[in-house]
Amino acid sequence: MIDFKKIDFSSISMFEIIVDVMSEIKKNFLKNLVIDSMNQKIFEIKDLVTEQKILLKKIKIILKFFYKIWKFREVEGKHKISEILWFDNVFKNLQGTSFSLGIILLHFFFYFNLPVYPVLFPTQLILRVEEDKESYYFINPFNGDFLNSHILDAWLKGNVSPTSQLSLSNLKISKPVKIIQKLLNILKIALIDEKKMDLSLKVSEILLKLYPKDPYEIRDRGLIFSQLDCHHVALKDLIYFVENCPEDPISEIIKSQIRTIERKIILFH
Repeated sequence: MIDFKKIDFSSISMFEIIVDVMSEIKKNFLKNLVIDSMNQKIFEIKDLVTEQKILLKKIKIILKFFYKIWKFREVEGKHKISEILWFDNVFKNLQGTSFSLGIILLHFFFYFNLPVYPVLFPTQLILRVEEDKESYYFINPFNGDFLNSHILDAWLKGNVSPTSQLSLSNLKISKPVKIIQKLLNILKIALIDEKKMDLSLKVSEILLKLYPKDPYEIRDRGLIFSQLDCHHVALKDLIYFVENCPEDPISEIIKSQIRTIERKIILFH
């Protein structure tokens, strides 16, 4: 299993890490397809990007190929969330979320050493381009459009609260490990909803490698164990959550779950 503490994110991209993680989670994950597709696309644009000297023009070349020529796009119609998160599906169907599309797109910027970074905006993942210390702008991974402060402020007011105000904290660069955590959390929840408990447990175990003592992650693992009828380990995890987060409103629901599991243990024995 990947040791996140030993990863040097200056020399390896989030995309590469997540490809390895996804191949650990899902046995039939098409890792070679993903890597070969990425290498082919980099080869296709390499000369065009490296010959260009102006940062914005380099970025526009990548965006043109990604969205206009290769046809990556926001998901259309109804799909299972996990299907638009697995990178092999994204490369096959060319549809994804802001996270799957954004992380794949970021790999191109990483490869060409361009100053484009992820931002965990409250509504979705966005990408921050830093021309210099005083000048930056943003890209929407769904379609490659450039975003200004007026659009981002409208997103906040429309999706979070009408009283929300755009602040610098909303726009700061996010650490790669936080992006990976968010993507895996979305994948875990999707797999739970799809009743794929074995896969969701694998995701949970990886998340706990990132944050071993996170009571919320331990709670989720406990809930997954309870669905897999692993009552004793589920009980241990859920009790840990209640003891560490007694003020959380969901603690009362978890206490009820604990009592249900305890009754099952007594019945089975």
